[in-house]
Amino acid sequence: MAVDEGLVAWVAEALEPVGTVTMRKMMGGATLYLDGTIFAIVASSGDLWFKADAASDATWDEAGCERFTMTFKDGRVDSMNYRRAPSDVYDDADAMREWAALGIAAGQRAPAKKARKAS
Repeated sequence: MAVDEGLVAWVAEALEPVGTVTMRKMMGGATLYLDGTIFAIVASSGDLWFKADAASDATWDEAGCERFTMTFKDGRVDSMNYRRAPSDVYDDADAMREWAALGIAAGQRAPAKKARKAS
């Protein structure tokens, strides 16, 4: 399934007052960045998931936003530190900015990835 380009455009439009949203396609979905900081993913299902961490988990839990999980072919289930976006972000720019701010902050707190050494 292709990335929902309309959703990505909406996220970029809603967050324009905050910064520039860019996208990197991967595994049928896309990773979203705000001024270079990863803050969300768009799953191949078309759902938006914001980055989360220990500092923001209580807020996500209180809002009832489930954690991103994936099931592998062998039946194993794994989760990632992303939370399903509340439904109001899909049609309310203020809500988009409010919830995205949690993802942006989590992205800023995340340790920088080390560059791989060339072999």
